[in-house]
Amino acid sequence: MSGAFVKQILKGTIIGVANIIPGVSGGTLAVSMGIYDQIIQAITQFFKQPKKSMRTLLPYGIGAVVGIIGLSFCIEWLFKYYPLETNLFFIGLIIGALPILYKKVKGKPVKGNYILAFLVMFIIVVGMSLMKGKSATQEILTMSIGGGIELFLVGIIAAATMVIPGVSGSMILALMGFYLPIIETINHCIKGLIHLDWVTCIASGMPLVPFGIGVVVGIFLIAKIIEFLLERYETLVYWAIIGLVIGSSIAIWITSGVVVNGIFSWITAALCFVLGSFIAYNLAK
Repeated sequence: MSGAFVKQILKGTIIGVANIIPGVSGGTLAVSMGIYDQIIQAITQFFKQPKKSMRTLLPYGIGAVVGIIGLSFCIEWLFKYYPLETNLFFIGLIIGALPILYKKVKGKPVKGNYILAFLVMFIIVVGMSLMKGKSATQEILTMSIGGGIELFLVGIIAAATMVIPGVSGSMILALMGFYLPIIETINHCIKGLIHLDWVTCIASGMPLVPFGIGVVVGIFLIAKIIEFLLERYETLVYWAIIGLVIGSSIAIWITSGVVVNGIFSWITAALCFVLGSFIAYNLAK
């Protein structure tokens, strides 16, 4: 296994972990690590160049699965016992690659519509983080025709928010009341699989089928739209993305609800921020 392949798996792992944490955007971290354009192109060209696209997406996909399944318990523990340090580590991951992201627009005239795109995206992300304080009624996942259609549409929305930088898919699901039910359903399915309890595994996993189909459809649709925008309005899109990225770092802090106890916590948190920034900057190279 080459070093480049391992590095790609590591990037995918970070994106996978980010996508299960409300307030953190996997798309933003993909941008920060310099792989966003590459992933979008591989998705949109999948049916035209399946082998090339698979070579690009496979390591990131493996990493994402590792991040979502393998590290979810570790991340849950870190957020429970070291919330300040963990949140600042993720903020560091986002902020660390801003200098590299800024190179996409550096040297080009700053127009009014670029500033507007930056401000609109910044306000949207910060506004969504403020909305998160309002608790949503938790939905019940059902396998009726209506429930299946609803889960399919929720999957499309979740995919869109996962692909668009700065927007947290898990936060949107939480606001809609689907985050905890879907996470609990995934956990039940995994437990059934571990214990080779196929009845529980299939029964728990059935509601995830229309949701999963919606996610796949949503990823392809949104990736096509983003590719279209990048081809025609690249500078405008990157100013919008920069607004999303900066807004995301503030949104994570707003939604964290962290209470700081003592100077030692600030010191360790600052070190975690520096570590996250260092990792992001070097992964983006």
